[in-house]
Amino acid sequence: MSKFIGVVLAATLAFAGAAGAAERGRDGQVNILFWQAPSNVNPYLSGGTKEIEVSSMVIQPLANYDPDGNMIPTLAAEIPTVGNGGVSADLMSITWKLKQGVTWSDGSAFTADDVVHTYEYCSHPDTGCSTMNYLAGISSVDAIDAHTVKITFAEPKPFPYSAFVGATTPIIQKAQFADCMGTKAQECTEANFYPIGTGPFVVKDFKPNDVVQLEANPNYREAGKPAFQSVLFKGGGDATSAARAVLETGEMDYAWNLQVEPEILAKMATAGKGVIVTAFGPSVERLMVNQTNNNAADPNRSEYMDGNNPHPFLSDYAVRRALSLAIDRQILVDAGYGAAGQVTCNVLPSPAIYASTANDECKTQNIDEANKILDAAGWARGSDGVRAKNGVRISILYQTSTNSVRQATQAFIKEMWKQIGVETELRNINASVFFGGDPASPDTYGKFLADIEMYTNNFSGTDPEAYMNNWTCAEISGKHNNWLGNNVPRYCNPAYDALAKEMSTAGALEDRTRLAKAMNDMLMQEYVMIPLIHRGGVAAHANSLGGVAMNAWDTEVFNIADWYRK
Repeated sequence: MSKFIGVVLAATLAFAGAAGAAERGRDGQVNILFWQAPSNVNPYLSGGTKEIEVSSMVIQPLANYDPDGNMIPTLAAEIPTVGNGGVSADLMSITWKLKQGVTWSDGSAFTADDVVHTYEYCSHPDTGCSTMNYLAGISSVDAIDAHTVKITFAEPKPFPYSAFVGATTPIIQKAQFADCMGTKAQECTEANFYPIGTGPFVVKDFKPNDVVQLEANPNYREAGKPAFQSVLFKGGGDATSAARAVLETGEMDYAWNLQVEPEILAKMATAGKGVIVTAFGPSVERLMVNQTNNNAADPNRSEYMDGNNPHPFLSDYAVRRALSLAIDRQILVDAGYGAAGQVTCNVLPSPAIYASTANDECKTQNIDEANKILDAAGWARGSDGVRAKNGVRISILYQTSTNSVRQATQAFIKEMWKQIGVETELRNINASVFFGGDPASPDTYGKFLADIEMYTNNFSGTDPEAYMNNWTCAEISGKHNNWLGNNVPRYCNPAYDALAKEMSTAGALEDRTRLAKAMNDMLMQEYVMIPLIHRGGVAAHANSLGGVAMNAWDTEVFNIADWYRK
């Protein structure tokens, strides 16, 4: 063989090998188990993590966050800054340059008009968009040309990256959602279940609260990606069975949110079929305290009513503080979370610069002090041991999603509250329903037809501005927004709103830190919610699954285009 032929042959083989290695769909199917099943594939109509996670494989934002919390361009060509001219010097606008040559999964071109339409869709007052807080302060979104979008703010915006950054606010296709504006949003079943996207996968079959079957997007812009031809995104079951399916039986490749007793997880891992991965972000398991009347006979049950529908006993500061003091959080961590949990007295425990120390009273259970507070406030024990005042008994309906760790937490807290004369009825609801966005369901966390409810949520990225906006008056959940508002406790305080407004224009990091801590402290010291545990995200994946990068600042499947079979 001549040297020339040998070189050509080697090059040919190398090319063939590279082409084979880069073949889209080469690794067959990846099986993902989310024991909370999605109710749609549109995060704008549900605040649930499960909807955000599944939709992130299909519809994408302008930029995402990597596992270190850094912004990385997705549909954008670059991250705009003052330095590169993308953010105006007066901080009144941000201009995004879009990647060229990107197509939707139906083959049509992705353009700036799609970004503009996404803003118009979510900001429409009758859509009931669950992520309106991410669009706060925007006065207009305009297409400068096919590949340039300018977002203009009503006031200088030092952190201009809330809208369309992170999986919470992805871009939807204008052509598909053109007739889904306002009150029609909930009626667009085809679009909400089968969105046309720019992501690595497309929805082929969707069964609400059960299973989503996805296939590789043939028009995905990155050659050779995704490595998997299909994704089975299975919902339902429970966290323990999800962990077992990856770690012991090997039936599934990835299991999310393994809220499982630590000793059980550790034992499962000894089977050697998979690994447990953990990442700490801003997730906090907390008790939401209903500020409104939860009387089942009242047609305005759990409606804010401009502050004229107060809760019969949770509107009393003494009761709320006593409930918090009675809880031994370390027991909850030890029993249900182990190394994946830490006691917290804040709803904003991270990034670390935002973690306040002003609320550390909660770290130590104090039953005696809780009883003294209730005695002084006139809540006297009856013959049954339950406290009451003016005919109102402190009898709490405490609800959460169905999960063994959560039910154990409920049981612990019920016994703790019993020691201070509080009666507690425990209720658990199927997680797919509880975290769903169905406005007709009485059991969603947003409707909150209970006194106390418990769950975890967090935010994308490392800046907490949009997250802390969740508890402004404008975000109160109710009939007017299909119970998709983020202010689930129905808390309204002009002083809090003033802090949120100030933070929206604060540029210096020290000022943003001060304001975020002040907002956190106001919520904590008014006991709008009662934080329990700073949770690390816990998942498991098969030993054969490569490319997984656990991410506490975005979705766990943010880089599924890079996953592959080893």
